[in-house]
Amino acid sequence: MSSNQTSIPTLPQDQGSLRAIKDCAAGSVGGILQVLVGQPFDTVKVKLQTAVPVSLPGSPAPSGSPLLLAFRGVSQDGWTAFYRGTSTPLVGVGMCVSIQFLVLESMKRRLAQRNQAQGSVSTDLSGGQLFLAGATAGLANSVVSGPVEHIRTRLQIQSNENRIYQGPWDAIQKIYKRNGLPGLYKAQGVTALREFQGYGIYFAAYESLVQRECARSGRVREDLGTLEVCAYGAAAGYAMWISMYPIDLVKSRMQTDGWTAKDRQFTSAIDCTRQIWAQSGFRGFWKGLTPCLLRAAPANAVTFLGFEWAMRQLN
Repeated sequence: MSSNQTSIPTLPQDQGSLRAIKDCAAGSVGGILQVLVGQPFDTVKVKLQTAVPVSLPGSPAPSGSPLLLAFRGVSQDGWTAFYRGTSTPLVGVGMCVSIQFLVLESMKRRLAQRNQAQGSVSTDLSGGQLFLAGATAGLANSVVSGPVEHIRTRLQIQSNENRIYQGPWDAIQKIYKRNGLPGLYKAQGVTALREFQGYGIYFAAYESLVQRECARSGRVREDLGTLEVCAYGAAAGYAMWISMYPIDLVKSRMQTDGWTAKDRQFTSAIDCTRQIWAQSGFRGFWKGLTPCLLRAAPANAVTFLGFEWAMRQLN
């Protein structure tokens, strides 16, 4: 096998279907590991993103860094609070990552076949083609990730004393009963933009690193070691989050905003962006970045490690 899976030739229909099943299964392994490792960091990140500074006359400001205060706020409800809302992403993110890798691998094969039809002797894809494959995977993923992220975010900002939803299913029922399907897909436009940008960079970074190393060392993809896969996954995670973090922050603010004109803070994503800039300037779009970057390395390392390991077992 070549240094990149894009060298896979046109497959008969039955083999193509089997390939899709393998891509989905391997993606699920990566997605489940991503949630188990990354959820505590994500909970703190959302707490920081959605926190609105409140200054009351005569009230002393809480002492400590915002990160430490957010950590304390979550930990007051016990260690399980770091995994609040986990059942939704455990199923949903597993499905999302399955979709991501299914579409990614399909796009890589199609683009490689097109390159070969045009006379290319290389099996590697260009950076632009890898971005296109990843961005397409992100858009496909957004159909599932939109409501999954919304429910998870709503549950993450709750405290034990101020609980509106008793769990993921209760949240889904209550939101759907009051606002219908559009309620579950709140801020979907921003989510789709985030997925397109973020996963385009994400997969382009990872696949480019894999292609370069295989070309340099003369090895095939399956020969890459655990540390190499983890390092490339971590680097891809950093590239993704740094490129899309401001969009993610706007998404979190929009998804946790009120439902009616009376209690709604933002009228649109553009209005949300303007208000963040007016209140906090450039720095306002990077609130919660520290726990996000702390999460990026281990969560994305195990995502690709799980995917690559599962593919080797299934092939």
